[in-house]
Amino acid sequence: MSTPAPAHAHEATAPVTLDDIRVAHKLLDGVARSTPLEGCRALTDRIGGPVYLKCENLQRTGSFKIRGAFVRISGLSEEERARGVVAASAGNHAQGVALAAQLLGVRSTVFMPAGAPLPKIAATRGYGAEVLLEGTTVEHCLTAAKAYAEATGAVFIHPFDHPDVVAGQGTVGLEILEQCPEVRTILVGTGGGGLLAGVAVAVKALRPDVKVIGVQAASAAAYPPSLAAGHPVTLPSVSTMADGIAVGRPGEVPFSLISELVDDVRTVGEESLSQALLLCMERAKLVVEPAGAASVAALLEAGGTAGATAYAPIEAPVVAVLSGGNVDPLLMLRVLRHGMAAAGRYMLLRVRIPDRPGALATLLATLADTDANVGNVTHVRTGAKLQLGEVEVELQLETKGPEHCRAVVAHIAEAGYPVIEG
Repeated sequence: MSTPAPAHAHEATAPVTLDDIRVAHKLLDGVARSTPLEGCRALTDRIGGPVYLKCENLQRTGSFKIRGAFVRISGLSEEERARGVVAASAGNHAQGVALAAQLLGVRSTVFMPAGAPLPKIAATRGYGAEVLLEGTTVEHCLTAAKAYAEATGAVFIHPFDHPDVVAGQGTVGLEILEQCPEVRTILVGTGGGGLLAGVAVAVKALRPDVKVIGVQAASAAAYPPSLAAGHPVTLPSVSTMADGIAVGRPGEVPFSLISELVDDVRTVGEESLSQALLLCMERAKLVVEPAGAASVAALLEAGGTAGATAYAPIEAPVVAVLSGGNVDPLLMLRVLRHGMAAAGRYMLLRVRIPDRPGALATLLATLADTDANVGNVTHVRTGAKLQLGEVEVELQLETKGPEHCRAVVAHIAEAGYPVIEG
């Protein structure tokens, strides 16, 4: 990636400037919260220097999206406002547009996938939007929203690909510099790029020495190939638990800024995302969605998570932006279990035992010696690999870490049980 140009050269040609972000900051006064910056000891110990969390999960509507949405809708003419606005989103942008429109007295319509989490649909309606369910993906909703805009005259509010949206999101960067003037690195979870681009404009204009790093889910990372190609590239598919950053193509406006100003874009795995969500909940006492925890996942990988991509060390003090906290409770249950398994706190074992009375009780007594907590037991009595008179028992265990997991397996095997790790 190219070295950032001097601020004055960038300002002359950029679609978004520091002045735009300062205007947006004034516009958002009394609308968006200046969210807190919280120290995180667990990550500080891991990185070897101060780590702070910028808590946009505590923002109104539960994410940073209200910033860009409000600035964008504020910039509409009276005639445009009279026609109303339309958006497409699975959650965070939907809520940001709905609240911004309500605050500005503008009618809003939001297309959401039919499978969108019920709490997000209810919240969007609660902010005053008319919610229309369309298809099963955000792409289906985008198509429907654009068609609706063409048919009705409503103004389409893009989630990231507009200068006003980028300027609004950039106010996060101004707040970080005010709250943590000693910062050396800022990590930002990235989908289409609106937040990352805005933060980069603000930070590089005022503090070009501060590194700005984007973080994408490895299975939904459109920026690395796009930056390599020199233009936005569309991924053939995206698949990640971090639905808030599951964007298959960078926006044109954010890409032009990110390619010039951002120091690096890193990718993180699903295991790291789930562990990050778990860490935020357990250690920082913060509810964060998987996309919102991407920056923390990057710190976990930098601190030595197994299977992490080799990157240069992250220089502290670090600010990691928690971009949102709108996590569906059902997804949270699955992700937390996944995170516990990745951290060695939860494991699945399949053990073969004789199919006779008392055999299961003997196995459980053996497990009791390991201090592992049995969460669930399932019998499998038929299978091509099972011998006559043999049954397979599937055990869900709560454990204390990787070493404890290995000790449990060793103890069971030493007791004579054939073990298959799940």
